[in-house]
Amino acid sequence: MNANVLVLNQDYQPLSICSVQRSIKLIFLNKAELLHDDPKKELRTPTESYQFPSVIRLRSYIRVPYKKIVLSRRNVMRRDDYTCQYCGKKSDLTIDHIMPRSRGGQDTWENLVTACEKCNVHKGNRTPKEARMPLSRKPYRPVPITFFRDSNGGVQEPWKPYLYMT
Repeated sequence: MNANVLVLNQDYQPLSICSVQRSIKLIFLNKAELLHDDPKKELRTPTESYQFPSVIRLRSYIRVPYKKIVLSRRNVMRRDDYTCQYCGKKSDLTIDHIMPRSRGGQDTWENLVTACEKCNVHKGNRTPKEARMPLSRKPYRPVPITFFRDSNGGVQEPWKPYLYMT
């Protein structure tokens, strides 16, 4: 029962990810409805068997204020899939300023990338263009939906239509 369940608001917008136990409670309390189950699994009691939830939808709308993703070292690395944006290495990672701080570069989503120590030292106090080190992809400010993709265990197939990944 260590699977994750995608929780949708009443309007089908992704809200969060919860445990199977929590989703079953919501369904039995009639606070949520089952949209997709995992046909390969089932929940069993001594007398009954139930569908194993994968996606549930809340029956009442939950108003959630717009949330920005906090700019942090961990979230920058998460956005970049824990990969150096110069060489593709996945170890010895640091954060690099595209426009160096000593030259007026700010701590913004668009100016920070994940880099391995070797590439960060080689780039030094230069821009990627000056160092002839092109970025593998342009940095961007992530939206909350993109962070669902990185949730524990990855994205299950039934979740993709709700996370705009089809």
